[in-house]
Amino acid sequence: MLSRIFIQNFALIDSLEITLNKGLQVITGETGAGKSIILGALRLILGERADTKSIQSTETKSIVEAEFIVHENFKDFFEENDLDFELNTVIRREILPTGKSRAFVNDVPVTLETLKKLSERLIDIHSQFETSNLFEEEYQFRMIDGLSKNKTLIISYQQEFLAYKTLVRELEQYKKQLSEGNKENDYKVFLLEELLEVNLDVFDLEDVQNQLSKQENAETIIENLSLIFKKMDQEEIGVLDSLLDVKSKLSKVASLSHEYTELNQRFEENFVEFKDLLFELQNEADKMETSPEVLSDLSSQLNKINSLFLKHKVNSVEELIAIRDKIQNEQNSFAELELLIDQTEKKIETASEHLKKLAIQLSDNRKKAIPSFIKKTEKLLNQLGLEKAKIEVQLTDTENFNHFGKENIALMFQANSGFLLKPIQTAISGGERSRVMLSIKKLMAENSELPTLILDEIDTGVSGKVAEEIGNVMKEMSENMQLIVISHLAQVAAKGNNNYKVIKREVAGKTQSTIISLNQEEKLQEIAQLLSGSKITEAAVSQAKELMK
Repeated sequence: MLSRIFIQNFALIDSLEITLNKGLQVITGETGAGKSIILGALRLILGERADTKSIQSTETKSIVEAEFIVHENFKDFFEENDLDFELNTVIRREILPTGKSRAFVNDVPVTLETLKKLSERLIDIHSQFETSNLFEEEYQFRMIDGLSKNKTLIISYQQEFLAYKTLVRELEQYKKQLSEGNKENDYKVFLLEELLEVNLDVFDLEDVQNQLSKQENAETIIENLSLIFKKMDQEEIGVLDSLLDVKSKLSKVASLSHEYTELNQRFEENFVEFKDLLFELQNEADKMETSPEVLSDLSSQLNKINSLFLKHKVNSVEELIAIRDKIQNEQNSFAELELLIDQTEKKIETASEHLKKLAIQLSDNRKKAIPSFIKKTEKLLNQLGLEKAKIEVQLTDTENFNHFGKENIALMFQANSGFLLKPIQTAISGGERSRVMLSIKKLMAENSELPTLILDEIDTGVSGKVAEEIGNVMKEMSENMQLIVISHLAQVAAKGNNNYKVIKREVAGKTQSTIISLNQEEKLQEIAQLLSGSKITEAAVSQAKELMK
């Protein structure tokens, strides 16, 4: 229940504070006095966006504060959102001169999203200009689901529906990725096969180039190595014989001095190395063989690797390995995508079956509730002067799931006998809207846990007996909830448990709006004024007394 409103520095309001009570709270006031300003401030509590144009004085911040008496069943919400639970919970919005807006719940900063979630469980504001909600499918479903006791079921369904939609989007994305990948896949498979033909992990480009060079120049290598050995090893004139002679002579003087000993040792070492080199050259010449098959194979390997270098615009085997691994990973990802598609399709099938069961339950509950809704609504409409009005709810099965099940809803209406039922948005007139909306609001209030409902001039355009009945309906509604009504009808004002008046006055040369609580005498005078206008007559006072009985 909304127990207190405090507004400071907002539009025409300098400072305003009012205490509200249980039951029917009626707010009256002349057109332009500032009733809409108070509602505009309260909408900030509902989480609507703030506007710096609403700040009266740009030197100080604007504050809107609403205090609610909440029940213990709100504790879970406060715990889930890390808020301090208080039976008297205060919601505050601040608009700074800079335009920045802040929201608080029991002095704890909150986001607008959190604020909306909390406030929508505390209060609903319905304006005369919002009867178009009645034409919206979402509102019509909410209306019937409230009467169908579908609250828990629709929450479960919508949670699973969102998960289902996520799976469907994922499946579409997987299929799109696979389709786009398949466009180039054949070519990439061909590239991969080419790269796999060459065993890149063990391929030694330098060794292949070296072996190929030896095969291509085998005759030259054999010829020159053989000539070297022959020149070195010729008897008497060969280099080897000459070195042996030097070795013999040097060994004879080696013992004569330590200098010669060192020289002899160095010569011995080099002589051994020279002999090894010489015989190794001969060995290379002896084992050198020319093979057309080997030459062809080496040429083929080198041509393949050079072709791959050119095709992939790289210069090393390592880069080719990286490209091969990338294509292989892509191929693996295609296989993974196909697996994901299969798994996701199975999940969608399972989710679809479960959603179907929930949708059937929702539909069954709605169909059971619709006759009662029609009966109660038509009774209220009759009470409000629409004796011939007929209303009907049509449910139509759909092929696909939607946010409310697997069906569409249409609210059909006729105001007078002899006419066909038509969709309410085309069948209802301006004078009928407020009465139809009030009837539906009453039925919804009976099946809602919402503590506070504000109706803003929903009774516009009616008078006489209908106005009296509207007052009776509102009085009945207020027995189960706090109903705050902004009205110009004396018949409604007379039913108020508490009455308030919004007034506009001039303070220090500046126009300001405020709200005052009316005592019984002031209430009587206000009702009389609503009946007679600015000049209150004795007849109006007498009629006001009758209305207040």
